[in-house]
Amino acid sequence: MSLIDETALVLFSGGQDSTVCLAWALDRFAAVETVGFDYGQRHRAELEVRPRIRERMKALRREWAARLGDDHLIKLDALAMISETALTRDVAIEVAQNGLPTTFVPGRNLAFFAFAGALAYRRGAKCLVAGMCETDFSGYPDCRDDTVKAMQVALTLGMDRRVVIHTPLMWIDKAATFEMAQEIGGDALVDLLVEETHTCYLGDRSRRHPWGYGCGTCPACRLRADGFAKWKG
Repeated sequence: MSLIDETALVLFSGGQDSTVCLAWALDRFAAVETVGFDYGQRHRAELEVRPRIRERMKALRREWAARLGDDHLIKLDALAMISETALTRDVAIEVAQNGLPTTFVPGRNLAFFAFAGALAYRRGAKCLVAGMCETDFSGYPDCRDDTVKAMQVALTLGMDRRVVIHTPLMWIDKAATFEMAQEIGGDALVDLLVEETHTCYLGDRSRRHPWGYGCGTCPACRLRADGFAKWKG
């Protein structure tokens, strides 16, 4: 695979999907930076694991260490202030009357892309890499391919500079995400996913399962557990 002589900015939460996307980007781009968002989420554990994951990623391959550049953390507290959701408030995780799960934070990914686009402009990065997925997801409308394509057009027009959003996980399920990690980084990357990444909506790092840490019952944990079992089976 020929290296793309561009800088990519990875939307990196500290979860399984964004970590696989980070490995995907490190395998393809000459330079990679990461950006995370602190929006008052209940599962702040994902922010705490980000530095460890970056260090372990650099240790996996010498060329990855050379390509991985700065990390950026942007505070978006306003999202929590205007959102009554299960990710920003102590409320039950369930399906709301509008048919969407209460973990849906309206405008979250749109805000993420807007701020990531502004940061990419300043950093000279044309490519954004994000872990949105339409195959194995919780029904979030801002994870859909059409939404991402619309944001790509809006950022390109609004910045008057070409912006490309890569979503390598868009059409694969969680089992295939584990498979992709295996193909990119072997057992070492899969071990990193299990031991370091955080996906549980409740921020539970006290329970270790074969697929990683989490409460084991929230939608994010169930998706991850089912995907891991399917991949291993």
